[in-house]
Amino acid sequence: MTRIHLHNCAILDPRETELRPGGAVLVEDGIIREVADRRIAAAAEVVIDAGGRTLMPGLIDAHVHAIAIDANLANLPSVPTTLLALEARALLEAMLRRGFTTVRDAGGADFGLAEAVEKGLIAGPRMLISGRALSQTGGHGDLRARTAGIDSCACCQGVATLGRIADGVAEVRRAARDELRRGAHQIKIMASGGVASPNDPIWTLQYSEEEIRAIVEEAAAWQTYVMAHAYTPAAIRRAVSFGVRSIEHGNLIDAETARHVAANDAFVVPTLATYEALERFGRDLGIPEVSIAKLKEVRMAGLASLDHLRAAGVKMGFGTDLLGAMQIHQSREFSIRREVMSPIEVIRAATIGNAELLQMEGKLGTVAPGAFADLLIVDGDPLRDLGRLQEQGAHLKLIMKAGRIFKNELS
Repeated sequence: MTRIHLHNCAILDPRETELRPGGAVLVEDGIIREVADRRIAAAAEVVIDAGGRTLMPGLIDAHVHAIAIDANLANLPSVPTTLLALEARALLEAMLRRGFTTVRDAGGADFGLAEAVEKGLIAGPRMLISGRALSQTGGHGDLRARTAGIDSCACCQGVATLGRIADGVAEVRRAARDELRRGAHQIKIMASGGVASPNDPIWTLQYSEEEIRAIVEEAAAWQTYVMAHAYTPAAIRRAVSFGVRSIEHGNLIDAETARHVAANDAFVVPTLATYEALERFGRDLGIPEVSIAKLKEVRMAGLASLDHLRAAGVKMGFGTDLLGAMQIHQSREFSIRREVMSPIEVIRAATIGNAELLQMEGKLGTVAPGAFADLLIVDGDPLRDLGRLQEQGAHLKLIMKAGRIFKNELS
């Protein structure tokens, strides 16, 4: 049993709007045991004085792709799995250094990668994986060239792919069951066209009602949920109506559809950082011209989507969806959202909001007894300046995940 006493902290509780100075936290065996407004009397093996700095929950990114080591996803199947794992390790460890102690992988990462983190082989964030995302033939997960034959299916390309093709109710049931068998924490589907895929326009509607409902039913049988890539109002509306819990991206959502999402108690996870990065760096990093052209359809609508979501009272998650070398811009999502949201709204999305989305309320995204001891000590006040959560973790003086200290620059 190891006890860690953090004291002289200004505690940032995402449920509140101001810091609580003079606070203290007692951690025992990876769990927060006590939170107080004074120094805690219990003996502890490790005592850390925060020097009045901000103590806050670890951050959560609900849309990453740990194996997306190349911005051109069509190149992934040719990467040896051994090399892929080592490059994914570097990406994950950089995420933890930025203060992200939990991530939801939105397609590609497998049980082995998540287990490597749990065993400490990778000093990265806790991973909730989706396995390979389900896509219809010709859907967003189908990266084959138009010249590829019908037998050249994405599901036969090995582990280095973000998705798999499944068509028809029987096939999608089997695919969902297979991903759950392989360790998926939730199921990801492609419900509209996308930027990275070569052949499907953004406005396409993907998967039938019967197929989506079958996937939702299989996820529910495992007491989990379905997340869906979707951009347009039509794609978002039908996915939510058919039982999808989490809409990814949602850039083109309108006010009426946002109200529909709110009425169905579903979430939307905007990923605005990826569109800015794609516009600035995508062409130089090998993104195909067809994708650059499609980017224009969704890039400018991103901030407007936040306004629609806020006005309708939609529960909003925090995600980034960055690919390849662009993953260094993960924390840029904070400053982009700051253009239309307050700092506490952004922080809530990346902590308690994502915790609810991931069905881990009370365990993640909070500084409270019984929660995992995922804690950051920040030099400065993020409620006044979200820049404190950027610059590759430069302002993070301490990073703790599940009671293990990965960074400590305090005396």
